[in-house]
Amino acid sequence: MVSFATAARNPAGAIKSVNPTKMLATSSPVPILKNSKTNSAAAAGVKHKLADMDLSLSPSSSAASDVSDGTPSPRKRARVQFDKDVEMREASWSGQEKEMAVSVEKSAAVVREEVRRAIQRHVSGTDSEAYDRIKEIFSVDPRRRDEDGLLSEDLPTHTTLKHHLLGLLSNVASLDRTCNGLVNAVLHSEWLGRDEPYIKLYIRFLGNLAAAQGSYLGSVLKMLANHLGEIPKGTGKLPGYAPVQAAEIYSRTHMALRHVMQLIPSGSGTLSPILSMQFPFDTDSAKANIAYTRNLLKVISYAPELQADILALITEKVVKIDVQIQVDMEDIEDEVGEDVLHAVSPEATMFEDDEDEDDDNASVASEDSLDVESRRVKTIKDNILKLDGMIDSLFEYYAPPFITGTLDDKENALDLLLSHFQSIILPTYRSRHSQFLLFHFSQSSPILVDRFAATCVQLIFNKMQPGILRQSAAAYLASFVARGAHISGEVVRDVFDLLGTHLNNLRLDYEATCRGPDLRRYGPFYSTAQALLYIFCFRWRDLTTAAMEGDTPEQIDELEPEEITFPPSVKEVLHQAIHSKLNPLKVCSPAIVSEFARMAQHLNFMYVFSILETNKRLRVSSFRSISAMADPRFSHVERETRAGDDLGYQLDAYFPFDPYQLPRSRRWLENDYVHWRGIPGMDDQDEDDSDSDLDGSESEGDLSDVTGTDEDD
Repeated sequence: MVSFATAARNPAGAIKSVNPTKMLATSSPVPILKNSKTNSAAAAGVKHKLADMDLSLSPSSSAASDVSDGTPSPRKRARVQFDKDVEMREASWSGQEKEMAVSVEKSAAVVREEVRRAIQRHVSGTDSEAYDRIKEIFSVDPRRRDEDGLLSEDLPTHTTLKHHLLGLLSNVASLDRTCNGLVNAVLHSEWLGRDEPYIKLYIRFLGNLAAAQGSYLGSVLKMLANHLGEIPKGTGKLPGYAPVQAAEIYSRTHMALRHVMQLIPSGSGTLSPILSMQFPFDTDSAKANIAYTRNLLKVISYAPELQADILALITEKVVKIDVQIQVDMEDIEDEVGEDVLHAVSPEATMFEDDEDEDDDNASVASEDSLDVESRRVKTIKDNILKLDGMIDSLFEYYAPPFITGTLDDKENALDLLLSHFQSIILPTYRSRHSQFLLFHFSQSSPILVDRFAATCVQLIFNKMQPGILRQSAAAYLASFVARGAHISGEVVRDVFDLLGTHLNNLRLDYEATCRGPDLRRYGPFYSTAQALLYIFCFRWRDLTTAAMEGDTPEQIDELEPEEITFPPSVKEVLHQAIHSKLNPLKVCSPAIVSEFARMAQHLNFMYVFSILETNKRLRVSSFRSISAMADPRFSHVERETRAGDDLGYQLDAYFPFDPYQLPRSRRWLENDYVHWRGIPGMDDQDEDDSDSDLDGSESEGDLSDVTGTDEDD
């Protein structure tokens, strides 16, 4: 019951009605709040939407707007009647009268003054009650419901939020560190799901806050970066507002980031580590990682100074996931691994903006019921989806300069790729897919082919580089030349001659002190020899005399074996190396050695089966990958020998450009490959076996897995 303490009769005997506006003017800084029905009516009945409001609009212009802005008018003027014989009586307000009272909210000017006083008193330590009430306005959950499941009646209205945000914007210079609680409440409030005028006002507040109070710049940027990944359930769906889709939520976040970066250009130094820190965890969903990757690439458009940092960050994450997939695939059977790859569809990385929560809950429940092996397979599938979507985004980002750009644009883009290749990809053993960005874009012009090949050659020849990097560079160069469909025969011959000269020089350096094959001591020699054998297996047609005279591969296939000849330089360099004490056929991968032996015999190039028979009497009980050579734990490994030779480890058949398997992003590489082609006339069964070994159709593991102990006859 409401008691009217003052009521006076006018000269005509009428009773003066109490003005609700005056009542509200003397109340606390927090306006009376509407219930859920009134709030919905407010959203539907906005008279002035401020649709034309831009981020440069001054607070005073909004403060001058009338009180009905964003607030529905009462449906009917309430009447208050009293008994003629009684001067004062209690009366119960109807729902319509309450609606009239709450609709008359304070003007922006009044709220701005109250906000100023509240902040001033809080900063001075005099009184924080009004300050706490303002903080509560932004802290309250807009979806809060009462015991009956209805929206709480004390939720702040749209106009209340807007006017208080205007008040904070007008007094942003006073929001020092002592107002940290209020600022955090505003930063973590629900803003992305509100209407466009409020969004623009909120973004202006973020920019002014970061510019006026530098201590809050990191908090502002961290809050915005947090919205670049997977969107939490319920975001963009607020009572009384139209639902906001994921694409619009990301657009609003980028609008805010762009505004802050334009106001504070030096803020990129703060933003870069935040973007790295906010990157989704390894255990997060594929959707979160893909969304964050795509949004990071959009950040480059308005913060180009962060291009190198962002691309390096994404590349590091991609390589890490890529390696983890290869490790996990080794823990399951080959057949299961093939099924995992084939079970992931190209469309699986195309996520919808909104997913059904019930579906998500069902997937979580089903995951809990899986056994250990099934969970492992599911993890691999999720990582394949994650990697596929992230690399596909990188292909889309890098493509424009290579397709439509000038030569300078192409070379600048390739410089970025090469820098990440040398610093991130090359040192990482077992990277399986990340390097295909280089494989694809390097083949876009002969100049770029030469650039990538020259980079690998420089690494191979540089004695200041660690041995493991020089060996990896040799594998990359050989795989690039052997597999690149757009690499001319002339380039193949040039690279083969260059590596052949290098191999001969290494042989001359090592042979004098060599007592037998030892990968640890003569690693550069063996990696170069294996590179040459691999190039020969795939591109022998380009190495023939006929190819040098202009014959096509098809014409060469029509020749009889006795009609096929090779230049002396090609035969001599391999003959001298193979028959040296370094014995590369014992150390190089058996899969490559076996295929080379068969092809060399059929083409009358060289007969090496006698050497292979001799090597079978040398038994190595344990083989290690080239990555293990860098591990000091394997500096002394027990070995069995049947001769007195000082044997070392054996090279893995790791060639990084074996066929690409990710279901969606492989569309970029459809015409980039030289696929395995058998030699006409060779035994069909043997040809099928060599195809299985050398084509690496499933993974580089197809080659490395066949590396092992040679058995006696």
